[in-house]
Amino acid sequence: MLDSEPKIDIEYVKSLTRELLAIPSIAGDCDEATQRIAREFEKYDIPVAETKKRAIVGTWRGRDDERHRLVAAHVDTLGATVRQIKPNGRLRLYPIGGFDWRAFEGENCTVRTLFGREHRGTLMPDHASRHAQTESTRDEAHDMEKMEVRLDVETSSRESTEALGIYCGDPVFFEPRMEVTAEGYVKSRFLDDKLGIAILFGAMKAMKERALPLAHTSHFYISNYEEIGHGTPVIPPKTVEFASIDIGVVAEGHTSDERAVTILARDGVTPYDRKTIRRLARLAQTNEIPFRVDTYLNYGSDASCSVKAGNDVRAVCFGPGVEATHHYERTHLDSVMASARLLTAWLADEIT
Repeated sequence: MLDSEPKIDIEYVKSLTRELLAIPSIAGDCDEATQRIAREFEKYDIPVAETKKRAIVGTWRGRDDERHRLVAAHVDTLGATVRQIKPNGRLRLYPIGGFDWRAFEGENCTVRTLFGREHRGTLMPDHASRHAQTESTRDEAHDMEKMEVRLDVETSSRESTEALGIYCGDPVFFEPRMEVTAEGYVKSRFLDDKLGIAILFGAMKAMKERALPLAHTSHFYISNYEEIGHGTPVIPPKTVEFASIDIGVVAEGHTSDERAVTILARDGVTPYDRKTIRRLARLAQTNEIPFRVDTYLNYGSDASCSVKAGNDVRAVCFGPGVEATHHYERTHLDSVMASARLLTAWLADEIT
């Protein structure tokens, strides 16, 4: 157990999660969110560099500057772009990430034009009015060819929508709707992975406040294209271990739990480094941190994608257990706390 385990400020983690969720960010349009995160690094006197793809990387020097760690969490979320303006002025979309139309049907959204204007709307099926449709039409599949954005502005033609400045390729952001219940459950879209970023900073804040040094110089990579599988192309050359802080999948057939941190043994891309998994599990046991070990089929992380791209690093992934992933997600503050505690224990521990 850590001699003086840093205390995680859970109110800070909740507040930062809520603030980040309020900033729309999908792959290709994350600058506002990354700039906000850069300011958070500055609060802790951690210098930040920007990659050519506009990800940001904060570096905190540790006791050992020869073997480095990399920790990644991603700011991009699920979303969409405009792919067609229909003759009636409404919008067809092209999804970004592992998008499930059922998860977003009926949700409010914002369309951001190329030059920064924003227009509100709602994602609806083509034949939404059940009173006006036959049963067969009402029950047709709701997919990319049958869903449209109903804009909250007077428009009834392609020309009138284009006059608003809306064109193909414009990003579409959906509402997160974060709520923390009295019982400690955290519900929202896009906990994947803005909660992961808040957990990262929660661990950082706790270690800074207790003056607990890092065992190794560590780089904190805020990636901005994770949901479409880019990984983290800028790996600092001394990196030995690479951890993605990302969500665990709480679902039938899996061991992950909303009140524990999940340590991934493998995902749909690769098995993770077995020796490092074992050390994470031992750190959790020693520090009495509730944890689960799990495997996922339809899953990839920044760490696993970077290993597949050929980077010579030891990859691991861990984070809070989240129910209904890529839908209206839910976890518990116990899992958030467990994830932040495991991250602090790992950052303070020596690479073996």
